[in-house]
Amino acid sequence: MSSKEKNSVTILTESQLSSRAFKEEAYDFYKELRKSQPLFPLSLGTLGEGWLISRYDDAIHLLKNEKLKKNYENVFTAKEKRPVLLKNEESLTKHMLNSDPPDHNRLRTLVQKAFTHRMILQLEDKIQHIGDSLLDKVQPNKFMNLVDDYAFPLPIIVISEMLGIPLEDRQKFRVWSQAIIDFSDAPERLQENDHLLGEFVEYLESLVRKKRREPAGDLISALIQAESEGTQLSTEELYSMIMLLIVAGHETTVNLITNMTYALMCHHDQLEKLRQQPDLMNSAIEEALRFHSPVELTTIRWTAEPFILHGQEIKRKDVIIISLASANRDEKIFPNADIFDIERKNNRHIAFGHGNHFCLGAQLARLEAKIAISTLLRRCPNIQLKGEKKQMKWKGNFLMRALEELPISF
Repeated sequence: MSSKEKNSVTILTESQLSSRAFKEEAYDFYKELRKSQPLFPLSLGTLGEGWLISRYDDAIHLLKNEKLKKNYENVFTAKEKRPVLLKNEESLTKHMLNSDPPDHNRLRTLVQKAFTHRMILQLEDKIQHIGDSLLDKVQPNKFMNLVDDYAFPLPIIVISEMLGIPLEDRQKFRVWSQAIIDFSDAPERLQENDHLLGEFVEYLESLVRKKRREPAGDLISALIQAESEGTQLSTEELYSMIMLLIVAGHETTVNLITNMTYALMCHHDQLEKLRQQPDLMNSAIEEALRFHSPVELTTIRWTAEPFILHGQEIKRKDVIIISLASANRDEKIFPNADIFDIERKNNRHIAFGHGNHFCLGAQLARLEAKIAISTLLRRCPNIQLKGEKKQMKWKGNFLMRALEELPISF
């Protein structure tokens, strides 16, 4: 999207927000929105019309606002036209990210014990072994595509082992995940995504049948046990929860590891500072989360009750999308917001969301990033971009801020 095109935009569409062109210039566009149009008209086709939120304070307020619902059934009456879902998506939408209290609390309780601080720390040695094994494969080549060779396999191996899923299926998850997070309303893409989601549902049905026959000490077996004990979990909720854990369990961490590495290599002074002061790693991770937020836009919230924001009436059934990426560059909250500073103080970013839907896997993502980046810098001290910064391309994707690839030499 060129500067001329951005200045002439009166309403944002799904296709614009999902385009590679928008991703390349998004931060400049968000800066203008924060100044003059913090509530910007938005159209998501069959999913509805509403508003894009760009300021930090508004984001904090709306992420906790009980007038906004994640489950459209809590907004639309039986007689009203509801948002159109893909046929095969219906089996995959009954998870906690798409639910409101009290269902959200019930679903979150079923899995949160697997993500306690103690449980996450127990994974440290395993994550370290995975990171070292991945680098063992590429180090002799003195080159790798960080996305394919390191940032993607590390978290997908971790979440696969936690769930009890065969590692040989991990490449399938990559394709299915992209179909799930793709908000495209183009007819041919809709048809393709529906087919891919159908494959995913069939896979989950087969996987659950196997786990029922041969339960083990993994998270899927624990969820099946909860389902079998009564009304804790329906079959649709079971499939949806497994899907969410697979997708959310690796997509955001892939982007965190990749985007952080990219930011460090684009800011050599910060990379050198981190090498000299490795105790800054935790602070550097938080700054990476703020600077290139792995999740750029939130999933949809629908307005259950009308309210006023910035003098504008937000009507019932309006869609609300919050730009976490924009909120995390809000100059009123973050001094020198466009500067990457691994020693930033009071870093109150909302890269993992806020309120009831704060990311359950935040601790795991932070630990995976800490081990992945520390190991990379230790074992590959001469890391540098293979090619020019302008050659690095952001994926055209609605929800995520993700690089298509990150070629590096060392």
